[in-house]
Amino acid sequence: MYRYAIENLNQWKRSKNRKPLIIEGARQVGKTWLMKEFGRQSYADTVYINFDSNSRMAELFSTDLDTERLIMGLELYAGRKIDCENTLLIFDEVQEVPKALSSLKYFYENAPQYHIVCAGSLLGIALHGGTSFPVGKVNFLKLYPMSFKEFMMATGNERFVELMDSQDYQMVKSFKHVYIDALKQYYFVGGMPEAVLSFVEEKNFNEVREIQKRILAAYEQDFSKHAPNDMVPKIRMLWNSIPSQLSKENKKFIYGLVREGARAKEYETAILWLSDCGLVHKVGRINAPNLPLKAYEDLKAFKLFILDVGLLGCMTGLRQRTLLDGNDLFIEFKGALTEQYVLQQLVSIPDLYISYFTNDRGSCEVNFVIDNGEQVIPIEVKAEINLKAKSLKTYYMKYNPKLSIRTSMADYKEEEWLINLPLYAIENLGRQFKAE
Repeated sequence: MYRYAIENLNQWKRSKNRKPLIIEGARQVGKTWLMKEFGRQSYADTVYINFDSNSRMAELFSTDLDTERLIMGLELYAGRKIDCENTLLIFDEVQEVPKALSSLKYFYENAPQYHIVCAGSLLGIALHGGTSFPVGKVNFLKLYPMSFKEFMMATGNERFVELMDSQDYQMVKSFKHVYIDALKQYYFVGGMPEAVLSFVEEKNFNEVREIQKRILAAYEQDFSKHAPNDMVPKIRMLWNSIPSQLSKENKKFIYGLVREGARAKEYETAILWLSDCGLVHKVGRINAPNLPLKAYEDLKAFKLFILDVGLLGCMTGLRQRTLLDGNDLFIEFKGALTEQYVLQQLVSIPDLYISYFTNDRGSCEVNFVIDNGEQVIPIEVKAEINLKAKSLKTYYMKYNPKLSIRTSMADYKEEEWLINLPLYAIENLGRQFKAE
């Protein structure tokens, strides 16, 4: 399988100002595989150390954090010499030994010649929990489930990804059945690497569902194992409410759907915990589409999405037969799946701030409004071939954005005031910015 993040890792390797790299992301999005694959492709040697239940490493890092001493200990543990220029050091589940995280500061300051990448399934919680390491001494990379284009490459459609990247939408239109079939599969399989690999090898949707159920069960176990005891029921109730939240017409998060009479202050910490784990994406409402969008965020209104469209389908019990019934997949639970899918592709585009817009009367809602640092771009999401964009038109008439996007199952089309970008091409939005 191919992950675009490999390109980011190679840029990091070549950087003159390289710092130890921390890869953030939810459990089972492929962090360990990515680090090992990067080592295999780009280094003569890789030293992999898993800190989970590793008493030797806990002892090595328990005293002083002198880098020469630490390297000697790592060499003894690995059973070979570490060549600083040609060896990749991988620290996995590094949050299990907090002083190993702290040591990254000293590697940066005293031994920057070593190439160190780190990851951990609950690293976000460790970082926000006050684990000691100074900001500014490390680089960060976020890893998400596989995007639609990565899914297409994994399923043998590399040439069609190349075609889409060329932005020859007339040619794309000739093969749109390939993209639509792959999109339906992606709605069901999602982007969790284990599920994708199983689908590639077996083409068995039942097996994919079993894997997704196991992943969801592992997340539930993490709630019990790692969250404070008094927060566990709140996290679980909030997590399980997300499908019903997204199935509503406007998808704004309502605390009353978690529990009748629930209030924001009861669940804010639970949302933060799930966000730190990488399990949810919180998308805030903005009340004015000006740069920078974050300055115009309404802190009381937001949507909550989970990390993966396949897992969302699993949580709702979406059946595989919907894949076989024409466009039924886009009819059943269509708005929620499609908006989840689009959000999932948007977060994979670097340096985007993602929000949504509703006016004060609630008569105009735009599914997503993004800030790429240079302009504010509204995106209206349609689950089918519906080219009515009433809210987007209202938004355009008032704010006159330079670029407006409607994404649907319709073909690519440039109109006077907007571009219709097919759902299967939404990931190309990053290229669209460059073309402007």
